[in-house]
Amino acid sequence: MFESLSNRLERSFKILKGEGKITEINVAETLKDVRRALLDADVNYKTAKQFTETVKEKALGQNVLTAVKPEQLMVKIVHDELAALMGGTAADIDLKGSPAIILMSGLQGSGKTTFSGKLAKMLKSKKGKNPLLVAGDVYRPAAIEQLKILGSQIEVPVYWEEGNKNPVQIAQNAIKQAKHDGHDLVIIDTAGRLAVDEEMMKEITAIKDAVKPNEILFVVDSMTGQDAVNTAKEFNDRLNFDGVVLTKLDGDTRGGAALSIRSVVDKPIKFVGTGEKMDALDVFHPERMADRILGMGDIVSLVERAQEQYDEEEARRLQKKIAKNQFDFNDFIGQIQQIKKMGNLKDLASMIPGVGKAIKDMDIDDDAFKSIEAIIYSMTPKERTSPEILNGSRRQRIAKGSGTSIQEVNKLIKQFDETRKMMKMMTQMKGGKMPKMRR
Repeated sequence: MFESLSNRLERSFKILKGEGKITEINVAETLKDVRRALLDADVNYKTAKQFTETVKEKALGQNVLTAVKPEQLMVKIVHDELAALMGGTAADIDLKGSPAIILMSGLQGSGKTTFSGKLAKMLKSKKGKNPLLVAGDVYRPAAIEQLKILGSQIEVPVYWEEGNKNPVQIAQNAIKQAKHDGHDLVIIDTAGRLAVDEEMMKEITAIKDAVKPNEILFVVDSMTGQDAVNTAKEFNDRLNFDGVVLTKLDGDTRGGAALSIRSVVDKPIKFVGTGEKMDALDVFHPERMADRILGMGDIVSLVERAQEQYDEEEARRLQKKIAKNQFDFNDFIGQIQQIKKMGNLKDLASMIPGVGKAIKDMDIDDDAFKSIEAIIYSMTPKERTSPEILNGSRRQRIAKGSGTSIQEVNKLIKQFDETRKMMKMMTQMKGGKMPKMRR
């Protein structure tokens, strides 16, 4: 995410390295490079120009403290202005009403249908909502089928009408059904086109007028860069939508859409899609995104993702097992599953301050745990609960059964033993006891 822009900005700040103070000359040189980096990231030209002018004004108006280097000060100013450019603070979604109604808009292929399912799952699990998904794309049977499949995966009902080609009528009937069945949230997926056209705009405007949604969300593929911003403007001029959703932000995106949309349409980015999985959806936090763009990580989002998967009762059970040195391979594989639920591994690692830059050229596959899982699943139930019985012949059998080598099996068992010892030591220290030292 934003790797190219992050690298370019880092190089721009190096112009100030070794400078004793900020001057008009070195600031101009730095910001010329910053503006070039923004334009290369497909940021709107007017936005990039205004951004660098604001940063220049603030930088030249600052008295640099002796404890703060010009380079550090420039990073701070750029960080604050990036956050302000993207909206400053996270924007809430309006869920008032019985039911609350959310209307999706956007071009075909932007990810509206997938996002509808992700949003339903998020609001069901985090806000305790009882959503109903509505298949309003009457032109593509595949879109209706996709929404039905997503609905069954996340256990959310989907409303559709066989043979009805009137999306306004479908939306109205769905809301009546939602009220009858006790749903407090209706999410309406709509048809898109490959490009903005009058027929599509008339149709979605008619749905808007008929159902009077709490929220109209404009869903856009962030990989389309500046085109995303132009499309957003056209939709906003007709619909006056409430917020933007950026999908595919985990791809090879240059970031222009995220940095330009707010300034062009004056509407907040509310959510970002960061992967294909149904959990890969985040509330958009401008400050955290600015942190990530400047290579500072995003430890708050990482902790939040971890907390979502955190089970206090399970944690207490594990703590007792660790204290008694009974942590086994079943517990080990359980922890791996928790990590995998948190999202893309490279994305997670990049949230740790200082790690993003270090791993930018590394290929961290989501299948990184595959061989570990294969080895553990090739063990018998007894072997998983009693790792100490894993002798040479058992290890040979496990290697053969998992399609790995004896060296890989030995390495995993050694790592597991070291992890178990470390966890026991940490538990003893937490309880105020110092681990006994061996003579």
